[in-house]
Amino acid sequence: QDQERRESELAELHSLEQKFLSAEQWKTDYRANAKWEHYLSCDGSPDPTILQEINTFMSLWREDQNEDIQLVMEKGDQVLKLIEKLQFLLLDTPPNEITEKEILQYQESILELQNLLHQKYNGATEHLLKTASMNEDSETGNMQTVIKDKNVTFCIWANLKKKARFKNHVFCDVEHGFDLPKSLAVSSVAIRILHTHYDHVSPLWLQCQSVPKLEVVDTKEVTEHSKDNVEEPGEEEKKAGEEPNTPIEKETCSDGRKSASSFREINDTAGINETEEEIEKKSEILDVLSEVQVPLMEEETNEKEEVITDKNIVDLQQFVPVGGVYHIDALQLPPQVKKIKDWNIVELLGVGLEAYTYPPEETEDATHPPIQITLRLSDNVMYFKDPVVARWDHAGQQWRTDGISNVMYKTQEKSVTFEMDAFYTVALLQDVHCNMLYQAWELRPTGVDEALLTVTTAFATIQIQIKGNQCMLSSVVVEEKDVLSHVTGKWISPLDLRAVLRNAGVNIFPGEHSYKYVSVNKKAPLAEDKTYQQMALVASAFAFAWSKWNLEAGQEEVVFKVSEHLKAASVEDKDWSLYMFNGQRAQKLKITESSEAFSEELEEDSEFHSTLYHMLKDFASKEAIDKVEAASCLFIDIVYQLLLATRVLTYS
Repeated sequence: QDQERRESELAELHSLEQKFLSAEQWKTDYRANAKWEHYLSCDGSPDPTILQEINTFMSLWREDQNEDIQLVMEKGDQVLKLIEKLQFLLLDTPPNEITEKEILQYQESILELQNLLHQKYNGATEHLLKTASMNEDSETGNMQTVIKDKNVTFCIWANLKKKARFKNHVFCDVEHGFDLPKSLAVSSVAIRILHTHYDHVSPLWLQCQSVPKLEVVDTKEVTEHSKDNVEEPGEEEKKAGEEPNTPIEKETCSDGRKSASSFREINDTAGINETEEEIEKKSEILDVLSEVQVPLMEEETNEKEEVITDKNIVDLQQFVPVGGVYHIDALQLPPQVKKIKDWNIVELLGVGLEAYTYPPEETEDATHPPIQITLRLSDNVMYFKDPVVARWDHAGQQWRTDGISNVMYKTQEKSVTFEMDAFYTVALLQDVHCNMLYQAWELRPTGVDEALLTVTTAFATIQIQIKGNQCMLSSVVVEEKDVLSHVTGKWISPLDLRAVLRNAGVNIFPGEHSYKYVSVNKKAPLAEDKTYQQMALVASAFAFAWSKWNLEAGQEEVVFKVSEHLKAASVEDKDWSLYMFNGQRAQKLKITESSEAFSEELEEDSEFHSTLYHMLKDFASKEAIDKVEAASCLFIDIVYQLLLATRVLTYS
């Protein structure tokens, strides 16, 4: 019966899957329209994708001699938005809409904007230090100031009196502090702790990590591929009921990043009696596997990968900076302003901001006392384990842990104290996989084209609301307390949501190499991807949830709980049923979540189906099926994106 129905079921499924194509077309039109809207707005801001405009913007700012720190920070906010826009375009634009030249241009523009911004911060620091003597503290005679906005915090201390008893200082507003060696305390030196709440130090690939997406290839290309794979009827009859084809084509973006490995599978059993014309019609939707799943197939073959042998080098596939970057510098104190009658006179050296060398180069053999630093951690970031303090090595372009010692993390005070043998740019790194494996997950509809995705990890419970073409971080609960209130309640894109959670230290999005660091519940990639697609297609009327039997089902099958759900309330335990799917065959299981052992025995009065949609249709109400057919293509697409990004079937 399953074989007889297969052709009609797949045809019906393909008509539903057209919604993925509609969503891709909508996003393509939206990108084009956004560019046109920016052009029409004429608001004075440059289009970062146009090389002439962005170069003119940077040239004008380089020539601007106004180094007032507040103005620099305001301009910096505009620069950061331009950088974010370029990063978003690199991640969001499909490979067929962006050229290699454009990718390289965007990457170069990002790096140039980052460098220019830091140069301006240095210029503003120098300008401030020249007038340090006019702002000296009445108690110590030294100058200290804290200037901050949402993007950056300047903590600057100028040693004007050069007295050894003032060798330590705590910046009251932010609670960052330092304790200097005596030799520095009697020197003409300034200390700057520049905390950028973003990371412009780590390699660009870390800042622009791509996310899963459904990639729709041109129909003509699909058609040609379909024709190439039509086999002799005899061979297809032999292959009916076998496993899906192995991956046959992998695409790579022009910049070297894997875009998405396309799994283009012709429906073997359905194609027995089909003409080429029918195959062409049914092949418009490709079974696409995102790059996030590529490692599962390449795990055994990809043995030539470089292994980090130096234990002091931080593996950026396992640890990432969280909470921004701290540029900790000792600076030469520039000549101070002298007030003579009504004149302010200052000597101009013309060398810019100079670093103060410590330890001194001429006495390399001698031992020099370390610098002690205390950093108050941001309330906008979650550290679930003691963070790793690392320094940036400019020569090797890597984060390292040597040169930093006596690290003491205080959980209650949310501070970390450590010693450095020189002045470094440092960051606090966290294991990117500390919230994996997930302990449970649930996806349930809450209204028309609305749903709630809940992911429970060892440390936190994350709730994401989905509505139309956007999502919202609804809550993050840690130890029964709501946290990260500054990022909850805002409707954003899945890409932005991913960035927000990663920056806040709550990562539930596996990366390309995550399988190396987490003992994953390995599943056949094609089955996993097809399940996410078909879950998304029916998510407007059906709730899905984690099942413990998914671990027992083996690699080729996925098991999950399903319940028809047409109201916003939670799903009762008694309403759940267990289903198993391998991408080609769905079945309802007789066992329940509380059964003693796993069994593939079919539920009574049920049978196999080729698709999850038709399996659910057997037990669904007409209202539920009507709701599925009426679901918005954008809602379906965003549910699929989030399922593919979190990979709940493998990382639970």
